[in-house]
Amino acid sequence: MSRIKDYYTIKLHDTDAAGILFFANQFKIVHDLYQRFLDEIGFPLQERFASGDFSLPIVHAEADFYAPLTVGDTVEVSLGVAAIDKTSFTLEYQIIDLDGKEVGSAKTTHVTVNPKTRGKITLPKSFRTALEQAAENQD
Repeated sequence: MSRIKDYYTIKLHDTDAAGILFFANQFKIVHDLYQRFLDEIGFPLQERFASGDFSLPIVHAEADFYAPLTVGDTVEVSLGVAAIDKTSFTLEYQIIDLDGKEVGSAKTTHVTVNPKTRGKITLPKSFRTALEQAAENQD
């Protein structure tokens, strides 16, 4: 799978009183792509919630803003696998305007957890394999 991409148009409710993208909404935008990524690698969130075998909470998040975004701006959002460890993985996101300029970026680190005990667990083999395949096939 190549790096997963989608487009997003900034809406009024995404902005703050200054009329630019509210910082927390950058995470909302990339999290939408994260959900699609899980669907595409065969681990939809609704199955994670229904099966109860493991969950994937975020334990670290960071974002950078390089240019303001306002209502009506459309951006391309892409996701790539940055790292895979024993119990966690890190995803990186790029936000690029339609002129090809990077206007933002983000990273999220997720840990695999047993939902009943809330303790960390090793990445399930099938999930690790799906992440590794996605990482190998990135552009």
